[in-house]
Amino acid sequence: MAYKQKLTFGVIVATRNIFNAQLAQEGRSTILAKLDRMGYGACILPAEATPTGAIETLQDARKCADFLSHQRHTIDGIIVTLPNFGDELGVVNALKYAELHVPILVHAEDDDNDKVDVKSRRDAFCGKLSVCNNLYQYGIPFTDTTYHTCKVESETFTRDLQRFASVCRVAGGLKHARIGAIGARPAAFQTMRASEILLQASGITVVTVDLSEILGEAERFDDQAAALKAKLAEIREYGRIPSTVHESQIVLQAKFGLAIEHWIADNHIDAASLQCWESLQKNYGCAACVSMSMLSERMLPCACEVDIAGAISMYTLALASGRPPALLDWNNNFGDDRGKCVCTHCSNYPKSFFDNEIEISNLDILGTVLGQERCFGAVKGKVKAGPMTFFRLSTDDTAGIIRAYLGEGEFTDDAYGMDGGIAVTRVHGLQKLLKYMCKNGFQHHVAMVRGNVSDVLKEVVETYLGWDLYVHE
Repeated sequence: MAYKQKLTFGVIVATRNIFNAQLAQEGRSTILAKLDRMGYGACILPAEATPTGAIETLQDARKCADFLSHQRHTIDGIIVTLPNFGDELGVVNALKYAELHVPILVHAEDDDNDKVDVKSRRDAFCGKLSVCNNLYQYGIPFTDTTYHTCKVESETFTRDLQRFASVCRVAGGLKHARIGAIGARPAAFQTMRASEILLQASGITVVTVDLSEILGEAERFDDQAAALKAKLAEIREYGRIPSTVHESQIVLQAKFGLAIEHWIADNHIDAASLQCWESLQKNYGCAACVSMSMLSERMLPCACEVDIAGAISMYTLALASGRPPALLDWNNNFGDDRGKCVCTHCSNYPKSFFDNEIEISNLDILGTVLGQERCFGAVKGKVKAGPMTFFRLSTDDTAGIIRAYLGEGEFTDDAYGMDGGIAVTRVHGLQKLLKYMCKNGFQHHVAMVRGNVSDVLKEVVETYLGWDLYVHE
């Protein structure tokens, strides 16, 4: 997938000639050293290219834009830093001419109260307002730091850089995302309909394949193939399989998993959605859940029921957090506690979602209808307690927009007597959220990930994507 461990930032250091240029030179060295210590790469115009080693004039801006343009395929975001007041035209022209269309972080250095003489004062506090004003005039979106000004060496700026890196991962990952749609949407689930054209306007391409092509490849696998034996061992290692499951059922699952993986690799897919029932069970003889779970655990999110928008929601959370996401149903009330509900699926949750060893066995509800022998592959267990972030996007074709909602909650330790993947979930103001979802036509599926990353998604969606967003707070 497109999750990048190491990011590279374009760096623009600004100065203004009535302020001490040495502050800009020191600022340049400081921020480059900081990025290096944090494991990030940096693309910056060589110091000797301008009189001060920073950007000020139109000529400086053109040189900087030229340099950054030649590195456009390696730059994930741009950091603008103001060690002194900075020249707003130098900054905005450099960004305008470079045309990189990546997230931008604007930073300004603190003044020290005992260093505000003519040689030592920075006035970056004021300069940042001028830079941001020009970015607004030019329609260039940008990300701000936690505080209006802060020291590069501060812990606050460290957190700002980490958050900005996540913003860049999400924005960059979605810009050219390729989402697999394996099979046809189940006829009973009109809730899963989505507009490929609206998604394409945000850079997201949907790649389709008929389920018969996947099943055809699965059936052609040699029973003695080394790849198949390795996949069988991987499935057995992944969870506990009851003795009632026949070996032939596990072999079917392994072949299906390999066929999906080959198609995903051949088509450079970042996340996928699958026709997980009923055609797969009736015409091939297994469930899709464990194969999807294993892919999601490897940070290649997979959604069920050909929920294309659900797969994108999962992928977005994965990019923001660096952790495996899951697709759940908002499924049951939790007694009369209106701040809790039960989120479930058959399930295809990644292994890391669960508290203890998982069980890999048969689909419970479909198994009673289609036969247990055709339904092996469900991943079962109790989701372990802890904080989580939820996110769901949906294409509103009538309004011609992409809508999304976002918030945070927690998985609890509460017991619940249901089979499958069970997540008892607490969300403050849950009833308000559910009313919003009902009134605005959202699906029963929701993507969730461990940890709190709603601030990252809020910044990306509102600043860089322009989707209609409800933040549940």
